[in-house]
Amino acid sequence: MTSNVHHLKIADADRAIRHVFVRDLRLDASIGVYAHEKQNAQPVVINIDLTVQEGVTTSDDDIRNVVCYETVVNKVKAVLADGHIHLVETMAEAIAHRCLEDARVEVARVRVEKTAAIAEAASVGVEIERRRTGRTGPL
Repeated sequence: MTSNVHHLKIADADRAIRHVFVRDLRLDASIGVYAHEKQNAQPVVINIDLTVQEGVTTSDDDIRNVVCYETVVNKVKAVLADGHIHLVETMAEAIAHRCLEDARVEVARVRVEKTAAIAEAASVGVEIERRRTGRTGPL
């Protein structure tokens, strides 16, 4: 049996694909469907993995030629600043969409966790993976 699931190719020397990531970004967000969640921001933890086709080497040492992780973090902050979001799924989709706006990003994997939603759990959330439109198959 063959699977239609393709795993994210994080880095590949032969194709000059890089892996840009943000780990455990901790921010407060206005997120949730319940009244108490709409009144107060709550902590979220966000992880992002990007498959990036750079096309140049880092030997030129110019930040304009790479996908900058600070820019990625600022995109996340912009999503959160847009206003209240009901679902972690919606937040993850919006973050992935913003990351894919950079033409060098081929795949975005985004994980959003709410750390205060369920008292008995360290966190709950969702992880998604989105490809640039038009791309099919494994990287």
